[in-house]
Amino acid sequence: MADSEKGSDLEETLKPFYQRASEAEDRLSKLEAALVSKQDAGNDEHLKIITELQSKLEDAQKELVSERAKAQKFSAENAKLQYRVIHLVQAVKEADHKLEKAN
Repeated sequence: MADSEKGSDLEETLKPFYQRASEAEDRLSKLEAALVSKQDAGNDEHLKIITELQSKLEDAQKELVSERAKAQKFSAENAKLQYRVIHLVQAVKEADHKLEKAN
């Protein structure tokens, strides 16, 4: 009987410690759940920012392609105009030369 009384006394003595340990585990579980939800919210925020940045990057790339096409078009037009200017200058020089000979 002494053993059963000791076991009973031990259980009664440890009962508040078990209760406090159980409460601490509950609080820990709540904190872990809160942490996971905050991390998920943070991940959602990061995903939103990443999506926005990817969209802006795609828009910038499209604009870059468009601007390169415009630059290529203007470069070709510039080459044509330079060709015309060269021939017009040459024609003016020839006309001036003919006028000098005529005088």
